This record gives sequence, C-alpha cells and structure tokens, in this order.
Amino acid sequence: MAQERTGAIKLKGNPMTLVGPALKPGDVAPEFECINQSLEPVTLASSRGKVRLIAAVPSLDTPVCDVETKRFAAEIAELPPNVQFYTVSADLHFAQKRWCGAANVQVPTISDHRKLSFAEAYGVLIKELRILARAVFVVDAQDRIAYVEIVPEVAQEPNYEKALQAARQAAGAG
Repeated sequence: MAQERTGAIKLKGNPMTLVGPALKPGDVAPEFECINQSLEPVTLASSRGKVRLIAAVPSLDTPVCDVETKRFAAEIAELPPNVQFYTVSADLHFAQKRWCGAANVQVPTISDHRKLSFAEAYGVLIKELRILARAVFVVDAQDRIAYVEIVPEVAQEPNYEKALQAARQAAGAG
C-alpha cells in the first residue's frame, strides 16, 4: 500500500491527502510511464543522460495551470540543450493536445491518466480528486532528484526562478 501524507498541500484552503513518497534532493528519481500526445510511452529512461525539468499540474484546463504552462513554455527556450522539459497531468492526452493547440503553446505534455505512475512514484497524487498536485521536480543526468517544490496551495503558482535555476545548475550552466 502506498504511503499517504496529509497536511502537505491544500486546495483553496482545504487539506488534501497526497499518495506516494515525499521525495527530496539526493533521492534516486523513480521510473514512471506516461504517454505523449501521439500515444507513445514516455519514461524517465526516455530522456536518460539529460536533466529533466518536470512540472506536475492538476489540469491544463484550469487558470493557474494555463498560466504556469505558458510561463514554462516561454522560459524553456533559454535553458541549455541538455535539459528536457515535461508538463505532466492526469488529463487525457487528447485534452493536452487540444489545450496546446488552443493556447498556441508548443510544450512536451505527458499524460499520467492511464496508470498514475508518475503521480504515485513522485508522491503528487491527490487522493480525493485523482489528479496531480502542483509540483516541480528537477532530475539530474544521473537520475537523482536535484530540486523539489510541492506547492503548498494548489491554486498558487510555483517558484519559476528557483526551478529554472536548479535546472541550469544541474545542466552545468548555472
């Protein structure tokens, strides 16, 4: 049975339960399996040897997730070429593809809808809602967690500057 954590996050002031481990810098990054917009599998190993900046969001079709994903999309062009960015949510890949088209945003989105593999392995599954908590992870090229931010209030944005700086540092450009 997966670990459950209460009190780590709130949604509009209401405490929520997270399922999975509380990862911290230095931990080995767990493997996961999601799918991209073409229904192809995406795993941690898919980008082996690269630094990964992974933004977990509840749903692209919500205002804060929309703002966050657009902000990261604008910023990732400035990251070193050895950084792979993903936005992961439990949205169906069809919804992710539609959102990217409607928002005119080209960003790698991966769907965790099928298995919630990422959500449970990275400890960001909101038990009550079956969606992902807002979080940012940087995984270094050796598959170790370099940075973690679990946003304590789901309706708030993450610290973009800290996440981007952590990705730059892990890529050797910081």
